[in-house]
Amino acid sequence: MGRLDDLDLSARLSNSDYERRLAAAQERFLELRLTLGGQITGELGPGLLVVVEGSDAGGKGGSIKRLVERLDPRHYSVYAYAKPNTREKRHHFLWRFWSRIPGLGGMCVFDRSWYGRILVERIEGVASVEQWSRAYDEIVQFERSLVGEGVILVKVWLQISQQEQLRRFESRGKDRLRSWKLTDEDWRNRDKWDLYTEAAEDMFERTDHEYAPWDVISGEHKKWARVTVLETINQRIDEGIERWEKLNVPT
Repeated sequence: MGRLDDLDLSARLSNSDYERRLAAAQERFLELRLTLGGQITGELGPGLLVVVEGSDAGGKGGSIKRLVERLDPRHYSVYAYAKPNTREKRHHFLWRFWSRIPGLGGMCVFDRSWYGRILVERIEGVASVEQWSRAYDEIVQFERSLVGEGVILVKVWLQISQQEQLRRFESRGKDRLRSWKLTDEDWRNRDKWDLYTEAAEDMFERTDHEYAPWDVISGEHKKWARVTVLETINQRIDEGIERWEKLNVPT
């Protein structure tokens, strides 16, 4: 049994609980963001990097939207990553991410990330077996170096069922304002559900480490997912601030 097999997809919230918990979580996140950015304390804190991965149509965009909803747009950046382009393929697979890693007081959200190397690039044959096999250790070393420099790295995976994914695909396809979100690649990936599930389980097992664990969250019910993502990120930031303070104790 893997982490996805053990995940309870039935969790949901009433409208009233959703509104109450969302407001509280957003308020807390705003406070934490302003603290990290130095707007409250006058001193820059560690950079914050939130990596959001998960099923296609799993609710990544909606969760990111609620995460940054109350922030000043000058205080964060969001980057969406697809397959590497021709120029990016000429470099090490981590190269295209380096320049966007947040410095002190900064915040970035990655909608997909370097984990594409051991997910889509593995399944679609973009990376060779040798390349994606060694990528697990390369990723862990990379993340440890970031955390060692003080970056708060939060990794979220949003999972939905095949049935819910189909419902969302069909809904998007009928909506002219959202149909752009649905691509032929989404349908091809859906046909390889079991392969992607296996790759995700390998990823959890080999890239979950002490200072950058995976938080696997049910995206089956959107309100539950959005609140849980926010509350989880808040908790990880609190832990990261505590770690940062220990790293910076005056000697």
